[in-house]
Amino acid sequence: MLVRKIFLLAVGCLLLVWITTGARGEGNALSLHEAIKTAMENNPEMRAMGSSLAAQREDIGVARSSLLPRLTLEERAVRTNNPPNVFMMKLNQERFSSSDFAIDKLNDPGPANDFQTLLSLDQPIFLRKAQVGFRMAKQEYAAKKEDYKRKREEIVVKVAQAYLRILTARAYAGVAQKSVDDAKEHSRVAELRYKADLGLYSDALRAGTKVTEAEQSLVKAKKELAVAQRWLGLLLGTVEIVDAMEAKLELPLRDIEYYTAAASSRRDISAMETRRENAKDNIKLAESAYFPTLGVRGAYQLNDRNSAFGSEGDSWLVMAYLKWDLFDGAGREFERRKAQHKAAEAEQYLKGLKQFVSFKVHEAYLAVEEARKNVELSESSLATAEEGKRLVRIRFENDLSPIVDLLDVQLSLDHARANAVAQRNDYYMAVINLGYESGTIVKDLQLE
Repeated sequence: MLVRKIFLLAVGCLLLVWITTGARGEGNALSLHEAIKTAMENNPEMRAMGSSLAAQREDIGVARSSLLPRLTLEERAVRTNNPPNVFMMKLNQERFSSSDFAIDKLNDPGPANDFQTLLSLDQPIFLRKAQVGFRMAKQEYAAKKEDYKRKREEIVVKVAQAYLRILTARAYAGVAQKSVDDAKEHSRVAELRYKADLGLYSDALRAGTKVTEAEQSLVKAKKELAVAQRWLGLLLGTVEIVDAMEAKLELPLRDIEYYTAAASSRRDISAMETRRENAKDNIKLAESAYFPTLGVRGAYQLNDRNSAFGSEGDSWLVMAYLKWDLFDGAGREFERRKAQHKAAEAEQYLKGLKQFVSFKVHEAYLAVEEARKNVELSESSLATAEEGKRLVRIRFENDLSPIVDLLDVQLSLDHARANAVAQRNDYYMAVINLGYESGTIVKDLQLE
């Protein structure tokens, strides 16, 4: 009885493991939204872009630091017999006496030590270059955020392309399997007709050859499916196979005006517009060299002849300073002209980008219309091919057509089936590409 219970328990555990493993295998098939979400989290390009964005954000802090106070602690150790230095050391250490005015001590003092501790605070009051640089750092970060969002759209397109490639490859594999089944059936009929003295032996051989060719096509189709699954896995940040879940995609198609209007604020255009403004600010950055620098400084100093951080003598200092470069060899003027040319360059790049985006949107919209028409034609062609095969098969079974006709019409049907699948997925891809070119892909796929 105990052995029976142990046996049943072991069988139950094995079934549980099998069910769990099977569930994980089925769970590896992702919907398009699940695949995109996984790619956003694990794709190496997205992670790298995220790190780049974070690094750019730190540049704002770097630029801001030039406007904030700078607190510095210094410790110096000096030993010298230089007369002026020895004189100043004794004054700073507050141990100068009347005997130190003796001429021999002034001209030829003995070696003296000085440990100088200095705590200083510098605060810029007006630093034009730092102010402009701080604003430019914030603008560049804003542009980088747009770059990040555009990269996200790019990854969405790649994932969608891989997803549809899997669906197409799986459909091709299904068509190839159907072709194998049909070819085997034709071969079986040809063999029966030959054995019944109703057909030719050559017909049986041709049918057998067709089976081999169909099986070769099936092997290739399965290979393409495996490659497509690994490609999707690669985009999702893994080297494992990732399958795509069969689902009907809901991809709305709107008027061309919707896409052209949206394209004017595409992420890369927004980034370029911000960088255009930064290029203009770069002129101000170059011109900042013409402005003076104004600041204040405070310091507290300790001096001691025996030990570091000693305090035989102490003193303090408060000062304001103004620095103004009146002439630097015309370098500032050349920098200003250079910045002006760079601003004009950025303006032209922005203009060219807007024109190119407009062209790509119209091109993508025409591609969608072409793909939609091709879907209709492929479905019509498939219906015609299926009817043609049905009629030829009836004629063949009634000795009215040779097997060559049946094999030819089967080949046409196989091509029509595969073409119908490919054209449907090409249409989906064309709509997705239109969303990418117009910058509406995230909204179209309801990803936010």
